[in-house]
Amino acid sequence: MINSDDFAKRLQKVIDYYAESASSFSDTIGVQRSSISHILSGRNKPSLDFVLKVLSSYPEVELYWLLNGKGEFPSKPENITGVKKQTPEETPQPFSNSVSETKDKSIDKIVIFYTDGTFKEFVKN
Repeated sequence: MINSDDFAKRLQKVIDYYAESASSFSDTIGVQRSSISHILSGRNKPSLDFVLKVLSSYPEVELYWLLNGKGEFPSKPENITGVKKQTPEETPQPFSNSVSETKDKSIDKIVIFYTDGTFKEFVKN
């Protein structure tokens, strides 16, 4: 069971970290402004939908940290993607001089990540 007071403190920490007001935070995650107020005051407990909206809008927020305080905030970059950070030697090169490597390949999806933590995905139809 989630401790509402502790959850509210962690949610306030997220709001403060991004220097947002409760109003702008609610707009970002797509909930009513009163929802934020009621959760921060302890009147309501967060719904699963609310938690998922926070996680999808702010990838630096870890689920276990938000729910029960275990983990860290903001999460480290390798925790956000779930992939170990690669060294320069391990990093695949986006362009190659060899045409044979891409001869039988086509692009299915392109994902652009922005510095504010958002992303845009383009999928081949």
